[in-house]
Amino acid sequence: MPRSAATPPSPAQRCVSVLLSPWCRLGLLLALLAAAAVAVLAWEPQRLITDGWPERLSGGTAVLVFALAYGLCTAALVPRPLLNLAAGTLFGAQAGLPGAIGGTVLGAGISFGLGRLLGQDALRPLLRGRWLLFADRLLSRHGFRSMLALRLLPGVPFAAANYGAAVSRMRWLPFLLATGVGSVPNTAAYVVAGSRAATPGSPVFLASTAFIAATGLGAGVVAWRKRHRLRAAASGE
Repeated sequence: MPRSAATPPSPAQRCVSVLLSPWCRLGLLLALLAAAAVAVLAWEPQRLITDGWPERLSGGTAVLVFALAYGLCTAALVPRPLLNLAAGTLFGAQAGLPGAIGGTVLGAGISFGLGRLLGQDALRPLLRGRWLLFADRLLSRHGFRSMLALRLLPGVPFAAANYGAAVSRMRWLPFLLATGVGSVPNTAAYVVAGSRAATPGSPVFLASTAFIAATGLGAGVVAWRKRHRLRAAASGE
């Protein structure tokens, strides 16, 4: 008997196939980020510093809610220094630091998950340049060490590191661990500065701001001194 011709896909199947395609998922990711940015502009999270935290929330519950809001805001591309200052202003250094670190890890996890689910399949075939391939190789083979270095350098954009790791083959656990550990020093400095914002002349405030400036300068010096080595490694020399 002759073989029957393959049954053509139905309109519903074709629609599902298009919706699940890599480029359609990437478009969804970009749309989500755009919608989140609009929501942040409308909400204005910087008002937390001037208006304070809602009075009906206090204690550990307030810190947990703040960490959740922090994570969502960082996933929506809100700058972390602003949120770290808010954590110190609202809760002080002792409670604000755990809330900020928890929110940092949560926001990084949300971004990593979205990038891995919606963007990786579309973006990995575009890794053509030597610098992109070099970064992908580092994150894929030396995930924890590479991500820890990125988190310790204050000049590396938080969102760029999250989505870069998502496009690579880096695993979840090293990514989250390196984010939590590597974010502590700089986050602590901003939280302490926020907790003493009312007394900008205090030694603690001056020490925290000096640390922020010193780490930023140090990161620039390290990047400048390592530039030739990085170029050689990226070119495979």
